[in-house]
Amino acid sequence: MMVRNGLSVDVEDWFQVGAFETTIARSAWDGLERRVEANTDRVLDLFAEADVQATFFTLGWVAERHPALIRRIAEAGHEVASHGWDHARVFTLTPDQFREDLARARAALEDAGGVAVNGYRAPSFSIDRRTPWAHAVLAEAGYAYSSSIAPIAHDHYGWPDAPRAPFRPLADAGLVELPITIARVLGREVTAGGGFFRLLPKGVTHRAVRAANAGGDAAIFYFHPWEIDPGQPRVRRAPLKSRLRHYARLGAMAGKLRALIAAHGWGRVDAIAQSAAERLA
Repeated sequence: MMVRNGLSVDVEDWFQVGAFETTIARSAWDGLERRVEANTDRVLDLFAEADVQATFFTLGWVAERHPALIRRIAEAGHEVASHGWDHARVFTLTPDQFREDLARARAALEDAGGVAVNGYRAPSFSIDRRTPWAHAVLAEAGYAYSSSIAPIAHDHYGWPDAPRAPFRPLADAGLVELPITIARVLGREVTAGGGFFRLLPKGVTHRAVRAANAGGDAAIFYFHPWEIDPGQPRVRRAPLKSRLRHYARLGAMAGKLRALIAAHGWGRVDAIAQSAAERLA
């Protein structure tokens, strides 16, 4: 029987990414071309063609401005989950600011989608050893699961000594953490998704999914709607490394996604979290 893996989309626009956070001010966002709705609709069409459901970890900022998009996501049978309000990394917030960020994002998502929001992914996988309080805040807010940890070393994110399999981060709460799946290439560990998926040979991610399944776990894969948009504006003033990471192989992404989805079983992340919670009980 084919294992059902977690298919997830981090819904943010092209100008809201970590690569440009020091180049494009949040105060400028409303004056920029918004492409997130059209790009996410393309993702919805791709998933409909493949007859798969997924989880859309969405910014509250996006939900407030594009409520009809959130309704379309929910009406298509996908999970609406939180990606925070405006992509502020968790380690830049105090616990009280994190509570406010969670509440504001959830309210916008639930108002727009008409569904309960029980899952969370930190922007840029920014729950790490600097935020020992974050899981307690999520549990206090009533979240069932988080998928916010990348157990690798990376210059933008990572908690390399975190567990690789689903775990309960708190002894006194039912919250489950689902770390992003890790792939190996030339002796280096990378996340199985996003820019690494675009840039590396497709076999790297396929092997990571198969390895997780062989170990009895569902893989957790992610990408962003802007990654299937080669026509998006170019930020010339951004650092070269950021531009290379952001723009490389955008035209190849949709085809690689179709092949990955066809090769493995996929579903919503909340179903993976529920199964993990039952095993960990």
